[in-house]
Amino acid sequence: MGKPVIEMDRQTAPIDFDDFLLLIGKLNYTWTNTESLLIHLIAGLSGMDKDIATVVFLTLNTSRARIDMVERLSKLDRVAAAERDRTLALTKRIQNQSALRNRYNHCIYAFDSEGGNPRSILMRIADRKDKLMMGQINDLDAEAADNIKAAITELGAINRDIWQAVSDFGYPQ
Repeated sequence: MGKPVIEMDRQTAPIDFDDFLLLIGKLNYTWTNTESLLIHLIAGLSGMDKDIATVVFLTLNTSRARIDMVERLSKLDRVAAAERDRTLALTKRIQNQSALRNRYNHCIYAFDSEGGNPRSILMRIADRKDKLMMGQINDLDAEAADNIKAAITELGAINRDIWQAVSDFGYPQ
């Protein structure tokens, strides 16, 4: 008889940190590429040309501000309900991906001296009613890598859907 096979829990299986960093880089690239498409939504919803919309986009220095701009423009009375609903659905999908992206862009990494998986430590203060919370820790494991891969896939789908909306509504390309 052979030795019994011990299955390692996928979530705690060792990861290659360099591969994980490449995933984070791909997440950032995909996020930035998708976020830049907000320029076309700003242009179309506001009636600006793409150059002016680019200046507005670059002047707004956070993703949240850029998404807010698109959402507010879509809520103007002159925007048709179908156009507004579709735009808000797109911005909601983008916003749904922001927590994961922010987790890996606003953290430091801690390494286990005994060879276990590294961890991310969020560099953000959560101000609650009666206490502060700091340093949320997340393991960098197979599940974390799968979550990043899923976010990259969803951002790619959002990207395609924004381009389709830009085409359907005749926004500047």
